[in-house]
Amino acid sequence: MRIREENCNMVLLAVVTCVSVAVAGGVSLLGFEDTRPVRFADRTSGRVEPAPSPDKRIIYINEQPPARVVGAPFVPNTNPRER
Repeated sequence: MRIREENCNMVLLAVVTCVSVAVAGGVSLLGFEDTRPVRFADRTSGRVEPAPSPDKRIIYINEQPPARVVGAPFVPNTNPRER
């Protein structure tokens, strides 16, 4: 039984999806993820509530390091006749 040429991409997509689901399921069964729940801090009110228990992490979204840009910034060419 051969796979027709029109269906090769769909079969490849199905195989890759099945392998990815199997790997993700295996990793989730092994328990590599962090089991501590994450709380987002409310920075709008200005007050900080203490964490209910010491095992809960607080993540400040605005305090993430800025992304590093390498190279010149992208400027779209809105007028293709001018260079």
